[in-house]
Amino acid sequence: MENLEFKFEYKIPNLTSGNKRFYFNQAQLSERKRSPYIIHKKGDEFNQVFNFILANSYMKPHMHPEPGMIEKMHLIDGSFKLIFFDNNGGPEEILNIEKPGQRIQVPANTWHTYVMTSKSTIIFETMMGVYDPKTWKKTPNWAPDENSEKAEEYLQYLKTLK
Repeated sequence: MENLEFKFEYKIPNLTSGNKRFYFNQAQLSERKRSPYIIHKKGDEFNQVFNFILANSYMKPHMHPEPGMIEKMHLIDGSFKLIFFDNNGGPEEILNIEKPGQRIQVPANTWHTYVMTSKSTIIFETMMGVYDPKTWKKTPNWAPDENSEKAEEYLQYLKTLK
């Protein structure tokens, strides 16, 4: 896969300890075990969000289908594995993102998910494009839906990948 590291061309907003407490509490209360702190305004072309994610959060693999939809991630705290898949759901590449400040980008039209490897993780994410839930991401048939009967088993499988 191409070089996935990059330099941010913008300043990452500051997080307060109050922000962290609030959004991790929201993640704890969430069925998905994660909570977003959305920085951008509805309709903005430049999307910015802090994701507060707990260890047992399962995010169904997905891709962002438009050519300019390059997802950029900046690890603020914690650690995670970024997993890339082929079109049949086979793992192609696994990257361990473990050092705060580490940055990675996911090319458009690339199946991926991430799995937390620490108790709690904060990731700052950006992507270009106006958010529309109908077109923002595409999910495959080969992975279980979030909060489905098979999701926990699949998450445990993803955690074993090296």
